[in-house]
Amino acid sequence: MLSNVLLERKIYASEEHRMMRDMIQDFISNDILDQNEQWEKDGMVSRTVWERAGSLGLLCIDMPTQYGGSGLDFSYSSLFIEELAKKGFSGPGFSLHSDIVAPYLLNHGTEAQKRQYLPVMASGNLITAIGMTEPNCGSDLKAIRTTAVDKGDHYLVNGQKTFITNGYLSDMAVVAVKTYPGKEKEGVSLLIMESKWDGFEKGIPFKKIGMKAQDTCELFFDNVKVPKENLLGREGEGFKIMMQELARERLTVAVTAIGNAEGALMDTIDYTSTRTAFKKPIAAFQNTQFKLAECATKLQVHQAFIDRCIQMVPTHELTAESASMAKYSATEMCGVVVDECLQLFGGYGYMWDYPIARMYADNRVARIYAGTNEIMKLLIARGLFRELFLQMKEDGKKIKNRDKGTSQSQ
Repeated sequence: MLSNVLLERKIYASEEHRMMRDMIQDFISNDILDQNEQWEKDGMVSRTVWERAGSLGLLCIDMPTQYGGSGLDFSYSSLFIEELAKKGFSGPGFSLHSDIVAPYLLNHGTEAQKRQYLPVMASGNLITAIGMTEPNCGSDLKAIRTTAVDKGDHYLVNGQKTFITNGYLSDMAVVAVKTYPGKEKEGVSLLIMESKWDGFEKGIPFKKIGMKAQDTCELFFDNVKVPKENLLGREGEGFKIMMQELARERLTVAVTAIGNAEGALMDTIDYTSTRTAFKKPIAAFQNTQFKLAECATKLQVHQAFIDRCIQMVPTHELTAESASMAKYSATEMCGVVVDECLQLFGGYGYMWDYPIARMYADNRVARIYAGTNEIMKLLIARGLFRELFLQMKEDGKKIKNRDKGTSQSQ
């Protein structure tokens, strides 16, 4: 029904995309739909669904074939993200695995690291996570306290991470650490850490408002020995790497929001067309029509911008500012649309058996993770005033050097 109003999205218009969509929808019907309720009770999905996704080529979709991927472009990954989001299935953390961890390895890993990890990631036999957030620092990644002390042929890692998606099921995690603890420049680095190693412990999955089938937990490191060859990129350049890769991560959050909003809108159109009040369909009331017209317009406008951002990923044109705009605006839009749609379901919208209730609970965190929307606004503003901030920084250095010179002369 939405196709009668919304413009066709050209990024998904090819025959290959249509075939991929059909396969994804079959996968959802056959391997997720009947399992989701049990996963919510368990607080995690099964490893079987990961292996099934891998066997269908739905993991690491845009990774090169030489590393086990499908060799397609990011639009196929975004299609998978959206189709899952339309149905409100947030349990399988496929996107974090395929669209966040895998690019870290592909873009910054050694050839040995790529060949060791990417093929088993693509098969679904190795589940991954990324460890950035800590209890004390939230979005301030420079404030992390997890340390990695150089012991010659290995690092000794101690610390804690929290809110880790795929944390409980993870076999491997890319972990942000301080490699020069106690020094003026402590140096953030990234380490590839396997959960089977001594001292690597996992907390019990959190009980969350939403995303109940997603195994989000804490990770603990107690004198974990990490071989030097598991350093990802160069020592001390972890923060720089994270800044490069966060744009894609934030875009995946925006893509999920687009899928959630479209799914909510489709479900609500169907519901209001059949549910009656005062002897006529709810859709016959002008208030319903206006509310859904507003929601459809918001969705269409955001689809156009997000589609442009998706096209910029393969060409490496997606900027931090554009990704921040996408994440901030799309998640805010999704929150409004899902809320309006739930209202039109009336009391049934508050029942967990209805997908709209799950979407309402699930999508709220999108304005928090991958950098809060407040941080997104800050990053956008920094881009708008880049020259001013650079000049202020330079002026600050001059004042600091002048004051330093004055104190030495005294």
